[in-house]
Amino acid sequence: MDNHKILIEELIKLLNGGGAHAGFDEAITGLPKEARGIKPDKLPYSIWQLVEHIRIAQWDMLEFSKSEKHRSPAWPDEYWVKETAPADEAEWEKSVKQIKDDRNVFINLLKHGDIYKAIPHGDGQSILREALQIADHNAYHIAEIIVIRRLLGAWPS
Repeated sequence: MDNHKILIEELIKLLNGGGAHAGFDEAITGLPKEARGIKPDKLPYSIWQLVEHIRIAQWDMLEFSKSEKHRSPAWPDEYWVKETAPADEAEWEKSVKQIKDDRNVFINLLKHGDIYKAIPHGDGQSILREALQIADHNAYHIAEIIVIRRLLGAWPS
């Protein structure tokens, strides 16, 4: 197998999670519905706010990677929702589905594009750089989800 294919496989593993840390899917599996909107004492976010932030930021990086017409949300206000909990189960499911769907679309970019070439409308970014940024950003906030779950007694020991 050539080095490029090895790199793509490793990036996909990184985006999907696992290995050295839990991935998004694992971090939300078994999460009690009532825990989604709890903001533990002295912490700035609920799990819902973190999930939405992951969704918005990952979507932004994906759309930037695909289109010069994309305009990023205003930082920081449009990257963080004010509501601490989803309005209902449908809103939660829609957010989780978009995170997974957008991740899969980005993985498709990795598989079928030139990951090293600078994105024409950027200032030096490439698909490779965006993949690493998505993985890094998501891992950071996934860890926060797990910490909140631990504080709430909602994480398997």
